[in-house]
Amino acid sequence: MMIEQLVAPREQSRTHEPVDWQVIAACQLGDRDALRILFEIYNDRVYSIAMYSLGGTEAMAADVTQQVFVKLMTRINQFRGQSEFTTWLYRLVVNTCRDEQRKTRRFVPLADVSIPAIASQSPRADYTRKELSERVQAAVSQLKPKLRWPILLRYVEDLSYEEIAGVLGCSKGTVASRLNRGHKALARRLHYLRDQV
Repeated sequence: MMIEQLVAPREQSRTHEPVDWQVIAACQLGDRDALRILFEIYNDRVYSIAMYSLGGTEAMAADVTQQVFVKLMTRINQFRGQSEFTTWLYRLVVNTCRDEQRKTRRFVPLADVSIPAIASQSPRADYTRKELSERVQAAVSQLKPKLRWPILLRYVEDLSYEEIAGVLGCSKGTVASRLNRGHKALARRLHYLRDQV
């Protein structure tokens, strides 16, 4: 079983079709309906990233999601279209999550994060998969932020290396290096699970 299966993204986050530029322009003019459209399109993605990155409760993820959309409303005029809208939005999410971590000065393991179920043959297999998922999530939550963010953006949000580089403000080579280092760190932390996977 691979990390993609254990740290599964929400189904909506698999689609990365660009938002209509007219919606963004309307948001920049203060159109509340356009803001609602952006919220409906990106709410689950923002929530998912917050849940995994903070390793917290649903309440923490919901609070960060709300903060992101408040910031989106007040900062949408800063979006100039020099990158994809999702790159700009994910950068806002990353920064908001970092701010939240600084505020709380703690990091809670990802034990309460729900993972979409994959069909299995037995309750025992379901339990084993859930236990493995929790261990992988806990290991991901313990990575240093510079290794954790590329892992989350790649496997939870299914972003390309180029998109991750845009969100994190680094090169694709740095993304590849950090993903490689993150994979190795996870392999070291989870080596005891090798026979179970």
